[in-house]
Amino acid sequence: MIRFEQVTKRYPDGTTAVDGLSFEVAEGELVTLVGPSGCGKTTTMMMVNRLVEPTSGRVLVDGRDIAGVDPVALRRKIGYVIQQVGLFPHRTVLDNTATVPALLGWKKAAARARAAELLELVGLDPAVHGPRYPAQLSGGQRQRVGVARALAADPPVLLMDEPFGAVDPVVRERLQNEFLALQATVRKTVLLVTHDIEEAVRMGDRMAVYGQGRIEQFDTPATVLASPATPYVADFVGGDRALKRLAVTPVTAEDLDPLPAGTTEATDPAGPTDPSGPTDPTDPAGPAGTPATRARTVPLGGSLKDALALLLQDDSGRLTVTDAAGRPLGTLTPAGVHRALRRATA
Repeated sequence: MIRFEQVTKRYPDGTTAVDGLSFEVAEGELVTLVGPSGCGKTTTMMMVNRLVEPTSGRVLVDGRDIAGVDPVALRRKIGYVIQQVGLFPHRTVLDNTATVPALLGWKKAAARARAAELLELVGLDPAVHGPRYPAQLSGGQRQRVGVARALAADPPVLLMDEPFGAVDPVVRERLQNEFLALQATVRKTVLLVTHDIEEAVRMGDRMAVYGQGRIEQFDTPATVLASPATPYVADFVGGDRALKRLAVTPVTAEDLDPLPAGTTEATDPAGPTDPSGPTDPTDPAGPAGTPATRARTVPLGGSLKDALALLLQDDSGRLTVTDAAGRPLGTLTPAGVHRALRRATA
């Protein structure tokens, strides 16, 4: 869907932002561009919608060289989400979301209907939030509106520049989860720029690790963490890359120990919590007051990071792993987590 062919961007003062860049993003793939400030990742992204023009080389979208496409027409067909969202402060949330369909000539009723549909998709009630203005929303809500606006004209490509960087860590993780769930539904081709290695690992189907103006490694997060291509990549992803790999390593059947004798019924996936503990319904341990007789569980295919977080909260030292229907398949122990990590490394 997106292809860079020997693309270089050199500014008049001699600064080379990117040099000989060649890579391809498949249709429906989410690729994260990660690296330190000034390494060229944002320049790369902005060349896709011609906010920055390459000095040499070609950028193709859906097989077409975008140098021959009108920039305004091109941008209206590419969703764009930025860190500060960029909502129009004098327009309502509904009208903000309907911006691109309106520019494309949609009738007002159709544009607003599409905007309401997208607000629902990102978890905002259009009847409640639609008439409000951006200043009346929280940072996380504004970010959701930004995503909805970018998707309003159903673009095949979505560009995201540090989209979750302006909110606190708790909201950021929640927005990341919501976007991944949304991406599973809409399957857009996404370039996401970030300086946060953990976000790049968590969000990307593949990730491009930038050095200065060039890509040092372009592969799946699991491969980058397990086998850094260069000393620079190894240093950038950090000495704790084995821990980061937990987020991209799924729980599989071969990681499990047998169920204890007599285990025949599915257990509560929420698991027990201390009644004096947190009551946040988003807490993975579940709401306070869950019966302590039910065992903590994790689904087969869930991440080892989530499994380990639950293991650390449980005195038994094991989790029940269930299938999609909630039926117990086996137990996961710290030894099983270690086996899984060794498997992922191999």
